[in-house]
Amino acid sequence: MGLLLAAMVVLVFGNVVLRYVFNSGITISEELSRWLFVWMTFLGAVVALKDNGHLGTDMLVGQLGRSGKIVCLVIAQLAMLFVTWLLLSGAWAQVQINREVEAPVSGLSVGWFYLSGVVFAVLSGLILVGQLLRTLSGRLSDDELVLVQESEDLAQLEAAHKDAAAARH
Repeated sequence: MGLLLAAMVVLVFGNVVLRYVFNSGITISEELSRWLFVWMTFLGAVVALKDNGHLGTDMLVGQLGRSGKIVCLVIAQLAMLFVTWLLLSGAWAQVQINREVEAPVSGLSVGWFYLSGVVFAVLSGLILVGQLLRTLSGRLSDDELVLVQESEDLAQLEAAHKDAAAARH
């Protein structure tokens, strides 16, 4: 993702400099930077899924007992797997449809653009299946049964850690 971001910065910044200083530009810059942004976004979503970094709320689930939390987590993971399957089938269909279509500036196959959705769905599906199997095996601690925390809870937790660290010193 860092390499994709660096390439985007070079393409866009280089194009801006060329446009305003030399009255020219890199024709392919806009198209490639858009494609790189889409790939970076999908790969970032995979990383966030792996780290449970997506936004959410635990107002209801946090009040349930262990069994209720497990049931809700399994339902959520199955729903995410279903949506991932929908994305995979749709993205794969777009890859097939656009495989022979050339991008207007670069001439690259537009299928490469839609392949980002396929890569996201495959990687996310593997992560979700692994999480679901771990949930069903009963190897999750009580803290792991709730995948998100409210932003206020995180702020209170960080403040408590700082207060505890200050009290120790």
